[in-house]
Amino acid sequence: MKSGTDLVKEAKARIQEITPTDALSVHAKGEVTFLDVRDLQEVNLGRIPGALHVSRGNLENKIEAIVPRDTPLVLYCGGGSRSALAADTLRQMGYENVRSLAGGFRGWAEAGGDVDG
Repeated sequence: MKSGTDLVKEAKARIQEITPTDALSVHAKGEVTFLDVRDLQEVNLGRIPGALHVSRGNLENKIEAIVPRDTPLVLYCGGGSRSALAADTLRQMGYENVRSLAGGFRGWAEAGGDVDG
């Protein structure tokens, strides 16, 4: 039997992560789409400017209508675990250019990233 920690660790082994510093750089250049996979009440407290939102619980059912598979994505959540699981799911769905923000929204804010809200 696996724990949630085990599942996150396995997902992180299959996906790519991006550091907050590198995420700040690609965000400034407009090179990728940021996707917030947190719950709506978390998003309402603040988010990365310009980020799209699809909560992790709705991801599989809504993502294809919102984001084409060839779109470069950086996914984030509060701390980096849910976004790693979501990135792994998108990888399985055929999204090839997907990264998870290491440290999540907290890492972004601590690195000096702008916050809307």
